[in-house]
Amino acid sequence: MAKKSSAAIQAKRPLRQPKPEGLFGPSSRIWYPLGAAILGAAIFVFSKYSDPTPTDDKPSVITNNEESPVRPKRDMPRLNPPTRPGPAPDGMVWVPGGEFWMGIEEDILGDPEAPHDIYADARHVHLVYVDGFWMDTTEVTNAQFAEFVKATGYVTVAEQKPDPKEFPNADPSALKPFSIVFKKPETKVRNLWAADAERTWWDLSFGADWKHPEGPKSDIKGREKHPAVHICWEDAVAYCKWAGKRLPSEAEWEFAARGGIDRAIHVWGEEPLPEGKYLANWWQGEFPAKNTKADGFEAVAPVGSFPPNGYGLHDMAGNVWEWCDDWYQKKHYLDVDRARGLKDERAARNPKGPETGFDPNEPDQPKRVQRGGSFLCGDNYCRRYVPGARGKGEVRSAANHVGFRCVMDAKR
Repeated sequence: MAKKSSAAIQAKRPLRQPKPEGLFGPSSRIWYPLGAAILGAAIFVFSKYSDPTPTDDKPSVITNNEESPVRPKRDMPRLNPPTRPGPAPDGMVWVPGGEFWMGIEEDILGDPEAPHDIYADARHVHLVYVDGFWMDTTEVTNAQFAEFVKATGYVTVAEQKPDPKEFPNADPSALKPFSIVFKKPETKVRNLWAADAERTWWDLSFGADWKHPEGPKSDIKGREKHPAVHICWEDAVAYCKWAGKRLPSEAEWEFAARGGIDRAIHVWGEEPLPEGKYLANWWQGEFPAKNTKADGFEAVAPVGSFPPNGYGLHDMAGNVWEWCDDWYQKKHYLDVDRARGLKDERAARNPKGPETGFDPNEPDQPKRVQRGGSFLCGDNYCRRYVPGARGKGEVRSAANHVGFRCVMDAKR
């Protein structure tokens, strides 16, 4: 049985209404001033080894957590038998599927200093069932993405010259390929939640792409095992099609991330640092100016640098955000639960997300779901490296903390 959550015994505070992200929110795709001589505007976006051998064919009950004052007692979900449907595809593990409680419980807190609940879009915990599937053991690496590019000649969106139609007020001759790169500010940012605060740590970099993660003067030599970054949703889908795979649904991703543990705070359980050890790559210190590197990494870590979860999956917390197939809608969980009730089902079965994307903070910018958090998730700002937390991003935008992994259906 997991230890009692430290969050569960914290004094409770009323959840405040979300503050609109505004023009410079973490998932925005807006005009970004660069100066008249260079570019009048640009798009800025973001949201905020084992292959375990099955032992028998009996369904297994998910490990339970102790109850807390606000974590209600629920019927225990059940996993499918762990028997694999055949030999594991190269670099993939079998995720057996089954039922799980999807979402974030009320006693799991984000940043207490935030002006809004950072988990507001994941608070409606609901029962979900997913079929079993194969999943990449790690995030897609630079070496793997390079094979794809060599075989197909694919050019990522970040490497392409921006379409003048997207920048009607810019000088067409000044439009050059670009992406967004994290740049550590030299001094402390006093108000992380101010409307324009993110300008202090995000830099629009011409020439930044998957081959140049920190900008045109950087490269990926010696970083073949790092996750490929500056990958937008369209790029990830193209890779999946070439590899004969697909992106996971949001429900599949969360089921896999939990690794067979019921409603725990982290992918490994309740405690943030079991036996004092860091089990994922996130920001330690005071984001964005000070990173103590207590987990051993300043930025992106090579895949597999930390132990796998219960399904043999690495880096399901932190490192880089991972794209899912689903469109993002803030209230989607409630819609799924209502549909389940109308059908009188115990659990929503294989939910695939809404038909369209809608972000109330930016109604004109439909987004897809991102999961897992990244190396930039600091506990004082973006504690979204927990398995139930949700992210979002516009489909043609990325940065140096966004990557992906693939899944594959069982052959029937």
